[in-house]
Amino acid sequence: MTTFLQLHLLTAYPPANLNRDDTGQPKTALFGNHLRLRVSSQSLKRAWRSSAVFAEALEGHLGRRTQRLGKLLLDALVAEGVDTAAAFNAAVAVAGRFGKMKPEKDPNPTFIEQLAFVSPEEQSSALALARRLAAGETIEVKAEPLLQAADGAVDIAMFGRMLADSPDFNREAAVQVAHAITTHRTVVEDDYYTAVDDLKTPAEDAGAGFIGEAGFGAGLFYLYLCIDRDLLVRNLGGREDLARMGLAALARAAATVAPTGKQASYASRARASFVLAESGAAAPRTLAAAFLRPVTGDDIMQRSIEALEEHREKLAAAYGDAPEHVAMDAHAGRGTLDDVVALVAR
Repeated sequence: MTTFLQLHLLTAYPPANLNRDDTGQPKTALFGNHLRLRVSSQSLKRAWRSSAVFAEALEGHLGRRTQRLGKLLLDALVAEGVDTAAAFNAAVAVAGRFGKMKPEKDPNPTFIEQLAFVSPEEQSSALALARRLAAGETIEVKAEPLLQAADGAVDIAMFGRMLADSPDFNREAAVQVAHAITTHRTVVEDDYYTAVDDLKTPAEDAGAGFIGEAGFGAGLFYLYLCIDRDLLVRNLGGREDLARMGLAALARAAATVAPTGKQASYASRARASFVLAESGAAAPRTLAAAFLRPVTGDDIMQRSIEALEEHREKLAAAYGDAPEHVAMDAHAGRGTLDDVVALVAR
């Protein structure tokens, strides 16, 4: 029987542009036939993976998603004194196990065409194999046990990976992350701004040296995560200790880390005001329907918390299941993030 862990978070952001679309505007979505601000799951996962929270808690157990594996191997071999031509051939041969290589005439011939998510164990194995090749050993690279279906890379175990040329070593994501949306109606506003040339003299025109325009929005965001705990452990080769460490880091990062878009302009740093954690075998479900009707009123936070908890109770009554749960409500001074972590990472 699968154990599902679910996190529901409410985080308020002042004017911000955390996650931009192709025009530079904050991302949006229609929900309940009303416009909401949106932060994509991809940007959230990237922020968590690269955060100090993950780095400190999971040192030595984080993968790298890169096109530059061949260059890393080449640089390492050259630094060890290997002939450049031999190092290049070895690096390209080994990196090719992780994806299609760039053409030889490309400006970066040691790059992979795709982004490859590589675990620390795989990177170490790749370097060891490249050393053997560069030393002149005759090796059938495709037959070498280089790629792994499970290892200690917690972020790969959580968020999965796809290797188009080696599908046997794909990993199904154990963590599903929804796009965060505001619980209420929102609009994207325009920020008209100017910059002054400090060296302009009074005798010149009084105009600005630069004029620009940028979009921003503010709101209270609902975020949902669903974690297949059993799959996470399998992806980690049965390492329960790593799974618990990863889950604790994920809960803390989700509550305290956000995408860094336009931070210098808006200082839009925030922490979740409400976190609800659930654990159980019941089929997981988002509580986003609590906000199909946009929240209104003077206290958006309190009303959003009430709507979320009311919807959870109604679903539990309708379906006859209610996962074990614990909540941190900073708005009301109830519970702590440590309480949430204790349930998620036990």
